[in-house]
Amino acid sequence: MDSMELTDLLLALNARETITGGSPLHAVMHATSQDALRITGELNNGYQAPERVRELLTELTGRPVDESVTVFPPLYADFGKNLALGKRVFINAGCTFQDQGGIVIGDDSLIGHNTVMATLNHDLAPSRRADMHPAPIIVGRNVWIGSNATILAGVSIGDNAVVAAASVVTRDVPANAVVVGSPARVVRTVGD
Repeated sequence: MDSMELTDLLLALNARETITGGSPLHAVMHATSQDALRITGELNNGYQAPERVRELLTELTGRPVDESVTVFPPLYADFGKNLALGKRVFINAGCTFQDQGGIVIGDDSLIGHNTVMATLNHDLAPSRRADMHPAPIIVGRNVWIGSNATILAGVSIGDNAVVAAASVVTRDVPANAVVVGSPARVVRTVGD
């Protein structure tokens, strides 16, 4: 492997720089993905006590995971090192996180079964298709994402928002909004 390190890759990803297919940064991304696949393989291989789940998530993300976080495996993450979980987050079974571009899940958020969060897009030009364009997904505080939702790169979801089951979120969701459909659209607001 080239001398590029994970820190170099994370700096480029978080600056939304294109990762050129076959480049040294691309190689670091693939090596990091192998580590994530190993960790999630252990996480998803039979029953794991909640404490062990959090230990594996800490190893996956490279940062402490609060004891208030609950994850029901299986959880799939093909990178892990750009995933940040707030306090009292609940992630239900079958979720898939492609976090190279960065995923932040705010405190008290609920993530439904089989939610997909994808932070990379491939280039549209056929000759550049292996190039990847990262953009973060930011989930605010107290957000509820319903089962089978898909959240695409570059989307921010405001505090207290609700994403209905099976919605495909292609643009930002305002705070306190309920979004439905594909593409998701605001249908109402919520409040106490």
